[in-house]
Amino acid sequence: MRRVPGHSLAVALVVTLSLGTAALAQSAFVSDFETLVQAPSIQSALSYIEADHERRVQETLELVAIPAPPFNERRRAEELARRFREIGLEDVTIDAEGNVLGYLRGTGGSPKLVVSAHLDTVFPPGYDPTPRIDEQGVIHAPGIGDDTAGLTALLSLARAFIANDIRPVGDILFVGTVGEEGRGDLRGVKYLFASHSDIDGFISIDGGGSGPADIERFGISYMALGSKRYEIHFRGPGGHSWGAFGTPSPIHAMGRAIAKIADMQVPSDPRTSFTVGVVSGGTSVNSIAAHAVMETDTRSSSPEQLERTVDELLANVRVAVAEENARWGRWVIDADIYLVGDRPSGTQSVDSPLVQAAYAAATVLPHTEPDLNDTPGSTDANLPISLGVPSVTLSRGGRSSASHAPEESWDPANAWRAVQALFLTIAGAVGVDGISEPLLPEHPGYSYEFPGLPFIPEMYLVPGEEYRLSWTHVTP
Repeated sequence: MRRVPGHSLAVALVVTLSLGTAALAQSAFVSDFETLVQAPSIQSALSYIEADHERRVQETLELVAIPAPPFNERRRAEELARRFREIGLEDVTIDAEGNVLGYLRGTGGSPKLVVSAHLDTVFPPGYDPTPRIDEQGVIHAPGIGDDTAGLTALLSLARAFIANDIRPVGDILFVGTVGEEGRGDLRGVKYLFASHSDIDGFISIDGGGSGPADIERFGISYMALGSKRYEIHFRGPGGHSWGAFGTPSPIHAMGRAIAKIADMQVPSDPRTSFTVGVVSGGTSVNSIAAHAVMETDTRSSSPEQLERTVDELLANVRVAVAEENARWGRWVIDADIYLVGDRPSGTQSVDSPLVQAAYAAATVLPHTEPDLNDTPGSTDANLPISLGVPSVTLSRGGRSSASHAPEESWDPANAWRAVQALFLTIAGAVGVDGISEPLLPEHPGYSYEFPGLPFIPEMYLVPGEEYRLSWTHVTP
């Protein structure tokens, strides 16, 4: 029951190359989806999704009103788990890291496809989550599009399968992940892959739609932009600016490091970047600081170049500390270096079965066209892409704007079109009992260990809140 004879992933796509950008001209899976979409039960499910649109919008309003700052997603997770159970998903649990899991079991047991959206917002504790609807029906609220609307796409998808009695061949694992944003550092999806060694494919619902009103450009992203982020603490004895003059200064050491980092040279191909994004420290203008902190971000589309750039950046920090100590002849400054963000890079071919499936699904549906994006991105899909697991990030539908800003908005008009494309992608990938066989192959296997995070940043700690995670945090 495993594979469709005659399909060769090596020749599945006709690809044209223009100025180094891969443009998908045609997926060999289109004929499979043209057949699949004609099945009465699939037609019924697609109609169901359109009719379910208003309920999805209402659910988005309800979920966005539950604050979900990084490391504080528990209340929203509990509500999502309740809704998973209400729909009829099996084995609904909240795992040790805080992810919400719910299964739609298949008749064949494989492949196993994860369909996910993330629970957290970028906003720290204390933000106002109250949604507002303007005269045009656009919803304004922090995190409304990124990624609350992705969570409600999960709910609509699960309902469409169960309400229309569509039994997949493979297993579908619906997941609401924690820690996708910022300092969460993909901790949810990292724990998921560390605790599940049998995932064959991964879909992240994270990204708004685009295009004119009469068409949905269904976004398909399949490249992972890696980044490493460090929080570097410079420490020393400190003292009065007059009385202790001659004592090495953590702030001066940090300044030396910043100057050296600013002069670094990186290639344009592979594209690579670095920055010192946040600095803090000191207690008064007439003091030699005892503590200073800087946060750095380094990115590259090449894992090898990312490591080279990080090595150079950290070497500059160590040299700067040595120079500050040597300047005053006292070896009292130290730098504690914490890796607080590690998003892996990764590439995969447009031959990936999930890229093919998503492209074909958007091709055969009315009011939808595929929008292939080969610019590397940073989502939950980074981790499985780095492990060689077929993975894509797909549109949640609607029109999002001002993401990561308090004035973020989501226009839900016609957002059901993307959910239809998501549904058809999933159905084609895992197969439908009595209708089609899976297009997603079994993965040969991977191994991943989740190292945990070094600590929860103080800005995310809520007094009196109990933090139960799969790892133990320490305070720097």
